[in-house]
Amino acid sequence: MAGSGTAHLREDGDVVMRVIDLVVEFPTADPASKVQAVSSVSIDIMRGETLGLVGESGCGKSTTAKALVGLVKAKRGEVWFDGKELTAMSGREMRRERARMQLIFQDPIGALFPRHNVRQLVREPLDIWSVGDKDSRRDRVDRMLDSVGIDPSAMGERRPGEMSGGQCQRVSIARALINDPQLVICDEPVSALDVSVQAQTLNLLEDMKDRYGLTLLFVSHDLAVVKNVSDRVCVMYLGKICEVAPADDLYRSPAHPYTLLLLSALPDLDPDRRKTRDRAPTGDIPSNVNPPSGCRFRTRCPRATEVCASIEPEVREIAPDHFVACHYPHELT
Repeated sequence: MAGSGTAHLREDGDVVMRVIDLVVEFPTADPASKVQAVSSVSIDIMRGETLGLVGESGCGKSTTAKALVGLVKAKRGEVWFDGKELTAMSGREMRRERARMQLIFQDPIGALFPRHNVRQLVREPLDIWSVGDKDSRRDRVDRMLDSVGIDPSAMGERRPGEMSGGQCQRVSIARALINDPQLVICDEPVSALDVSVQAQTLNLLEDMKDRYGLTLLFVSHDLAVVKNVSDRVCVMYLGKICEVAPADDLYRSPAHPYTLLLLSALPDLDPDRRKTRDRAPTGDIPSNVNPPSGCRFRTRCPRATEVCASIEPEVREIAPDHFVACHYPHELT
């Protein structure tokens, strides 16, 4: 599966973000080795689109998301945002651009400063960038809180420790949107929430996307969640891209053995379908310090041959807008 290449990048349309051959590595105790967290990843996101980035824990999806806004330093690669190359910018220039890209983090309570109240937390970006005067900021904060379902008169003076996880995530969303960003990166935004609260938060994100014309990068390990919110889905494994397709196409007819493995883990109430599922072996994930040669998924793949061990597959188109990095993909239905 371990795929490189840029065949899935789109040339036509209004591209908000384009990432080309992004590489992120981390040091280990052994100076001669590195953790290969992200290896030649390329993605693009169209204006108004939600791109789902999905894969098992440790596949590099969150590291990719953080590298896009400079929270993690890339070893090499290009990151273009609204026609500007972020990776070539100085720290000051990057700080200005980062205001137009916001993150919603996985832990809604840990992401909020515990000694600030709700109004202070949401107003902070306005204070940093000196937007308006004191009264206009307060009005803007109250309107934003109201739009995400938080009553500012009742909740405005509360602190994170006095609220539930779902309420804290709503505050995080309000804070992310208060400066009118063009791109919002959602890094596992519902994984720490109860199932019922997850649905409310996802509905809120969809409503905010429509209301403010947002572009979203939605990072998650949960394929069921990604399917409901994404226009296009990019599947990652061990720092590499394996399959990219529109959400409905990928879930209806997955081509890569790893994508089938992920889909087979989803609950299914039909006992006959559960028995006939095409399941791949569930062996241990290889180390990203010393990943397998060729295709990184070959050690767990039922279709692997000697070719997979010696030649790394490149991303290629097997149907309109459906791309896969595999020597032996499944036939599309």
